[in-house]
Order: sequence, then structure tokens, then C-alpha cells
Amino acid sequence: MSATSWDVHRLPRAEHRNFLVTGANAGIGYFVAEQLASTGATVLLGSRNTAKAEAAMGTIRSRVPGARLRHVPLDLGDRASIEASITTLGVTALDAIVCNAGVLLEQPERQVTGEGNELMFATNHLGHFALVGLLTPLLEAAEAGRVVTTGSLVAGSAKFDPADPQSTRDYQSKRAYARSKLAQMLFGFELDRRLRAAGSTTLSTVTHPGGALDSLTPARPPVHEPTTGQRLRGLPAALMLHGKQAAAQAAVRATLDPAVRGGQLWAPRWFGLRGNPRQLPVRGTFADHALADRLWTLSAELTGIDVFG
Repeated sequence: MSATSWDVHRLPRAEHRNFLVTGANAGIGYFVAEQLASTGATVLLGSRNTAKAEAAMGTIRSRVPGARLRHVPLDLGDRASIEASITTLGVTALDAIVCNAGVLLEQPERQVTGEGNELMFATNHLGHFALVGLLTPLLEAAEAGRVVTTGSLVAGSAKFDPADPQSTRDYQSKRAYARSKLAQMLFGFELDRRLRAAGSTTLSTVTHPGGALDSLTPARPPVHEPTTGQRLRGLPAALMLHGKQAAAQAAVRATLDPAVRGGQLWAPRWFGLRGNPRQLPVRGTFADHALADRLWTLSAELTGIDVFG
């Protein structure tokens, strides 16, 4: 299937392939899992909440009869949980990891994990950095593994300070979130450069979902149950934004499309806000190799994991 013939409503079959999606119990991650499950692949739902993961799997099965699904307990803010999750995968190879999970805190106070890392930086970036590092052997065992990192529009305007990566000074929650998403995207691009240098068959690509609103997202009870009022209030925004079902399509294409190459950025077609996924140029801070290299070194120090070390 070529880049020009990609149809988001007719995905290629992917039987006998294994995909891990983090944060798959709700939001965009749920729809990534649902769409990938429709291809016949085995989809592993990484989630720290068992009840929500079970609900998500039940909803997917109601729409995709015979869906091959399994829950992987995973808390990306907890190193022990990440290491324990490896033993529960139950696969000998991983065809793709979709690094989708993320948290956005609204509290004005800075929150930290049990290991002392700022919570959003730890969950959104460091957790995925560690997870991918630990799962590299399973990616290499696949015919052509992929790492798909979900970034955000807000990352484009973020400024990452290697001297204060965890926002210890002048903390602002939304700014810290944007920095964590920028770190994720820089990681995705740097990972691909290091994979290419190592001669690996695994590739790394980066996506962002555009402007995704709950009010424009189709119902998936009990995972997502918008009221009539919420739907109506969201209709004017449909001119520029879309729902989370459509927002998931960039990550799904990056996972499945054989035309996708490592180091690319995929996002919604119209102004990066809505529409079918397309490739965007990688420029500005996203193309800052020196910054990405410094972030990699820092992340390896904080996690104690560096597959290329």
C-alpha cells in the first residue's frame, strides 16, 4: 500500500503481529488499540488501571468480534512497574510499540514520582525511554520493528532547558507538560538516528494527533459516553478540530503503513489540526540533534538504561 493510496477506513491486515499501545484504556490510545485490533493483530493494552483496561477490551470486542487483546499492567511513572511489565507481555517479538500514554496535571504544585522525578516528565518521557530500552530485544526479534512516539502540538512552542529538565525552577504545569512532550518527540527522532547508526531493522517515527476533543469523539460506552449537550457544544469546533478517533489515525498509519520511514513526523493534514494523516517536515527544535543528544544522555542517567551505551 503506497503513501498515496492509504485509506484510514481500510487498514491492511496484520495477523500474527504484536503491538503494544501504552495508555490504551482511554482517549486516543483506546482508539489506536481499537483500530489496530481491527487488522487481526494482537494488541497489548498497557495500562496501570486493570478495571479500565478490562472495560476498554470489552468495548473493543463489541466492535471487533474476535479481537486479540491482552492487558499489560504498566505504570510509566514507576520503574519497578515498567520492569515487571516485561514479564507479562507473553510474546517472543514486538512489531511495534506505540508510546501514547501521557498525563497532564492541572495542579499548581509540582508533583514527583517515588523516585523523585517530576511526574509529567517521568511518565510522558522517561517511562517510555526506559520501556523502549528494555523492550529493544523484542523489537529486534520482529521482522521490522517500529517505535511510534505520540507527541503534541504544544511541543512545537516549548523550550527545553537541559540545565533544568524537570522544571524545578518557576514551575508551571502546562509549560512542564509541553516540555515533557517535546522531550518525547526529541527522543523519537534521536532514537531513529541511533538505530540507523547501529544498522538496526527497527525504525522510530513520531506523530502528533492534532486538535482532539472529547466532544467530537464518537461514543464508546463505558469508555467514553458524551452527553447530547457536550456533542452539540463541540460542533462549531469541528471546522478546525476533530475527535480522538480521527486523532488516533496518525499513530495507526505510522504503525502499519509500509511507506513510512524512520525519523519522519506524521500529523493531521489540515494545518496539523485535523484530517487524514500526512508527513510533515521535521524542523526547528525537532531537528536539533545536539539538544536531542543531550536529552538522551540525561535520560540514560536518570533511568539507568541505554541500549546504545
